[in-house]
Amino acid sequence: MLEEDTVVREHTRKKKAAHEELFKGLKVEKVVVHLPEEDRTCPVCGTQMVRVGEEYVRRELEFIPATCKVIEYYSQSYGCPSCKEGLGDTEKPVIVKSQVPAALVGKGPASASTVARTMYQKYANGLPLYRQEKDWKQYGAQISRTTLANWIIYCSQNYFQPMYGYFHRELLKRSFAMADETRVQVLNEEGRRAQTQSFMWLFRSGEDGLPVTILYGYSPTRSGSHAKEFLEGYSGYLETDGYQGYNNLPGIRRCSCWAHIRRYFIDAVPKGRQYDYSQPAVQGVQYCNRLFAIEDSINKKYPGDYEKRNQMRLEKEKPVLEAFWAWLGQQKPVRNTRMDKAVNYVLNRRDTAETYLEDGRCSFTNNLSENAIRPFAVGRKNWLFSSSVEGANASAAVYTMVEMAKANGLNIYEYLKFLLEHRPSKDMADEQLAELAPWSEKLQSIKNRM
Repeated sequence: MLEEDTVVREHTRKKKAAHEELFKGLKVEKVVVHLPEEDRTCPVCGTQMVRVGEEYVRRELEFIPATCKVIEYYSQSYGCPSCKEGLGDTEKPVIVKSQVPAALVGKGPASASTVARTMYQKYANGLPLYRQEKDWKQYGAQISRTTLANWIIYCSQNYFQPMYGYFHRELLKRSFAMADETRVQVLNEEGRRAQTQSFMWLFRSGEDGLPVTILYGYSPTRSGSHAKEFLEGYSGYLETDGYQGYNNLPGIRRCSCWAHIRRYFIDAVPKGRQYDYSQPAVQGVQYCNRLFAIEDSINKKYPGDYEKRNQMRLEKEKPVLEAFWAWLGQQKPVRNTRMDKAVNYVLNRRDTAETYLEDGRCSFTNNLSENAIRPFAVGRKNWLFSSSVEGANASAAVYTMVEMAKANGLNIYEYLKFLLEHRPSKDMADEQLAELAPWSEKLQSIKNRM
């Protein structure tokens, strides 16, 4: 039975991790500090002392800087001496050359490791290419930001798009999905001013217990037609914020985000009155907090048990919802105030706000989508814009691979390098592409140490 007086705390203080946990998976080098010969004589009787043991004292983390090297490939040639002397079946000399591995990008010096590092630095660490250009110089390599951008676009189009298509097809097979979107500026887009805002969309799998799938997608506008096109063939539940562009998508049962609902009431609380429980907005927050508290308690008590979660939601949360709707119907806020906006926002979404009660795999909030798109928003503060539509689409593909690695517990850099080494192609069947997916057995060796 769930506790009725469960409350939502503002935050939970994390326990300090032990050194063993902080550095788990790292190579350990043992250094034994020997006692000098002159100190091995007993200070009491002068007898030569013998070693009786050792004890651990402390540990330190050492950083080993990365290094660059140039690999030059040579092809060996073999000729037939008999044919050369006219003793064979041909009058022409027979020459056979060893096959050198094809270059990753054209005939340039790009390797899987250099491109993976460039992608990792920009899309996982938010490091713009102009700063990476300077960083490469520190390692003795003169690589312009234009070259780095071309590498990213080429590898995205030729190697990541086949994986992206596979992930997209896998997502459409699911029954629980989530979506979000955020702005992006593209400078050189035909027929549009450089200042015009475009959008990066995020679609991901829901809480269904299956491997996580996350996809970014670029669109010049925020039109709901993009969501409709991307989700064509999908049938199931879709968790989103309140954006109306997701309305009326065929075959989709929409779920509204309760974090957004609560945010509207929080924004409506008059300044300094957050503890004044006579305030209607504060009362609205309290109803939401009650639902969040119950939801949190259910998830902690029955993790991964979706049938039980659905049962407990109906038993514990539905009565709170009924009281909430009754209270909401009694509110008469002043027009055009924040409270008025909050009340109308929720009333207009009553049906979709209760959809999550239909199945325990439905999400209560859209926080997972917001968390997945946040790295893009953080990175955008550093690199500011995409120079072209090609660049924006490349960013969508690389962010997809980065977030897929992260969500499935892989080392991000190693997964990017793995894909570039194996070079997925459009000629591969889904069974072959599945072997390159983050959940493949092949990838268990690069599980993230964190």
